[in-house]
Amino acid sequence: MGSIVKIGWLFIWLMFQWGYGQEDEVIKWTPARKLSWSDFKGKPSNISGAAAITASGITYNFSAQGTKDRMELDFKVETHFYPDKSWYKPKLANPIILSHEQLHFDISEVYAQKMRRILAKTKFTSNAKSEVKAIYRNILRELNDYQNQYDSETNFSRDTVQQFIWNKKIKKALNN
Repeated sequence: MGSIVKIGWLFIWLMFQWGYGQEDEVIKWTPARKLSWSDFKGKPSNISGAAAITASGITYNFSAQGTKDRMELDFKVETHFYPDKSWYKPKLANPIILSHEQLHFDISEVYAQKMRRILAKTKFTSNAKSEVKAIYRNILRELNDYQNQYDSETNFSRDTVQQFIWNKKIKKALNN
């Protein structure tokens, strides 16, 4: 039995050495921290015509206490940028495209703020886990649709007039 335990520990040690079980690098959204091209560490896709891709998302955790009819939540909702899943093509990179990618990250934060507001005002029951999950799924659906609308209306940053309009719209949303 001792050799099986040693093999098990060896397997666990090897997983950590090979990078399994380790979390990807993340950059937490803050108002002061702006993305730079050095944050984009992923490998560009040869099949994509895009100049850059921003991988960002919303994470949450919470704890709940109370009665079956009324649960109080202590929650945290954060917006993250994932450098290893984000990339750019240096030959196509310019400040306008970087600004466009920053706005994708900022839009994720707009929806994180929306989720915080919803969680703060919702009356939860003993089914809080599934209730929070449903809220999260709705937020992600809305976020995805809004990101697609942003790319469509700005033509992926090529329509500079629309890009300017979106910059103002998202700046205002972040300040509310």
